[in-house]
Amino acid sequence: MSEGVIEAHRRVWEESIRDPEGFWSRVGSELEWFKRWDVTLDDSRPPFYRWFVGGEINIAHNCLDRHVGREKADKVALIWVGSEGQVRRLTYGDLLREVNRFSAALRSLGVRRGDRVTVYMPMVPEAMVAMLSAARLGAVHSVVFSGFGVQALSDRLSDSQSRVVVTADAMTRRGKTVRLKEVVDEAAERSGCVESVVVLRRTGAEVKMRASRDFWYHELVFQAGNDAEVRPEPVKSEDPLFILYTSGTTGRPKGVLHLHGQYAVWAYSHTKWLFDWRDDHVFFSTPDIGWINGHSYSTYGPLLNCATVLWYEDAPDHPHPGVWWEIVDEHRVTEMWVAPTAVRLLMKYGDSVPRKYSLRSLRLIVSAGEILGDEAWRWLHENVARRRVGCYVIETWGQTENSGFIAAPCGLGIAGGIAYRKGSVGLPYPGIRIGVLDDSGRELGPGEKGNIVVYPPTPPAFMYSVWGDPDRYVRTYWQRFGVYFTGDYGHVDRDGYVYVLGRVDDVVKVAGHRLAPADLENAASRHPAVAECAAVSVPDPVKGEVIVVLVTPKAGAERSNLAEEVRELVRRELGAVATPERVIVVERLPKTRTGKIMRRVIRAVLTGTEVGDVSTLEDEASVREVLEAKEALERELSGAR
Repeated sequence: MSEGVIEAHRRVWEESIRDPEGFWSRVGSELEWFKRWDVTLDDSRPPFYRWFVGGEINIAHNCLDRHVGREKADKVALIWVGSEGQVRRLTYGDLLREVNRFSAALRSLGVRRGDRVTVYMPMVPEAMVAMLSAARLGAVHSVVFSGFGVQALSDRLSDSQSRVVVTADAMTRRGKTVRLKEVVDEAAERSGCVESVVVLRRTGAEVKMRASRDFWYHELVFQAGNDAEVRPEPVKSEDPLFILYTSGTTGRPKGVLHLHGQYAVWAYSHTKWLFDWRDDHVFFSTPDIGWINGHSYSTYGPLLNCATVLWYEDAPDHPHPGVWWEIVDEHRVTEMWVAPTAVRLLMKYGDSVPRKYSLRSLRLIVSAGEILGDEAWRWLHENVARRRVGCYVIETWGQTENSGFIAAPCGLGIAGGIAYRKGSVGLPYPGIRIGVLDDSGRELGPGEKGNIVVYPPTPPAFMYSVWGDPDRYVRTYWQRFGVYFTGDYGHVDRDGYVYVLGRVDDVVKVAGHRLAPADLENAASRHPAVAECAAVSVPDPVKGEVIVVLVTPKAGAERSNLAEEVRELVRRELGAVATPERVIVVERLPKTRTGKIMRRVIRAVLTGTEVGDVSTLEDEASVREVLEAKEALERELSGAR
């Protein structure tokens, strides 16, 4: 079965590489276009590759009108579970009606094709409506994660020059109220570009409304009326669809720009190839819409395929650590998209929590965002999938810049099955040609570790440029090797399976050896008391660089000798060269709000250097905790001497 699945996947992949224009022309034809394209691929200005040039399309039309016109109006598009347990179901007909109404509302505020609209909202149905409405008008949406503060929001407003912000009065997270409108007010003042603010009444929190600038969401859609109809704007395939900001090592976030037509084709096709959704399937997508996974898997991918997607508004352990598994059973979830950090959070509560639930409806659990790791994969496989035949736990790999994943373990819709190899993120998806280069640009063979690149021309998955700064796009991604540099470190095996071991900047170099963070962290996480860990290197006057490992213990675990036990465990597993110089025990690690461990920040704290952009940092207290733990350890070592 496995070899047959791999061969089926490889046949499709080889066709996409042999004849990319013919392949993507056939795939693109599965969507509805107002005008067919003139040129399938314009590669005249590398690395600025454009697909379906001259074609006219609208992604909102393809997400909604196309299905309603095919008698799918009554199919459920979105199941929403609120933080207090309330449930809303919107059919494709319902969603189309709400998008028409809010499109009319945005148009009444002067939003036109090409205008930027920032969405700063919690995971509520109106956030999906706002994205689709902006796209329907041909506007460019910029979704900003609702956990960001004033400066992060202001930077993104200023860079995108957004005219309109769509937000909520407040949101609740783990029972606490976060006042979003107050953040918007201050950020709008700093940016100086915002003309209108639309406010959803989500919690009933008291807010200040500025006359002529601020508008209540419910009043605008009431004025539009239930019968409002806004024809989807035919936009050029190469027109911008959205800007999504990622952090960098400098103080300025990058505005990743995706184009309308080519993103629509990739979001539709690669999710269909992996999930092969059926009418009775329910896809529980846990990513927030403020991230690329929330764009491609919580919104556009499922809707383009007429699938049913489920959102949960709150944290994965609130109001209790079994809430995700409760939702799976109650709504008969068939596929689930999770982040490794959420898995590790739930692991802290023990194996018994998911085992209270049946979970028999699940057939696929997909991890993305960063490396899942051996222990987290095993926990999901044993306690959630229950080792059942036909229920897979897999990892995928991709980036904001790639629209989501570009490598995965075959796919139910492309090869008829899943061929997973433990530790691998799978095979390159159609159109993706992956290589591994050493630092001089020499191509490496199977199993040799180095810099992961993607060879041009890049397929429709890829970003077009950095918003307002095409030179930064070239410098960041293309200048070093002359091909697309992912910034990730890893290797490819003889069958083409990709193994991502960490960011190149995070690779630990000790005594002439390059050690991947994933290898060090997998070894440390085998200690039964370790919940999660992060491995970094820091300069040493004698050895050049040494390894420091930070670990967070499981709840109730014995920690008196934990640091030394982890140190010895890593030495035993990986050898003397990999022995950490120090192991530091902390309660939490610095992470982004998507759960990626910020090793760059950890390294900066340990070395006393500038941390750079921390707008995506989830909890500033975690940085202080690392610093305090480092200082406490230094005092202890100094006293021992």
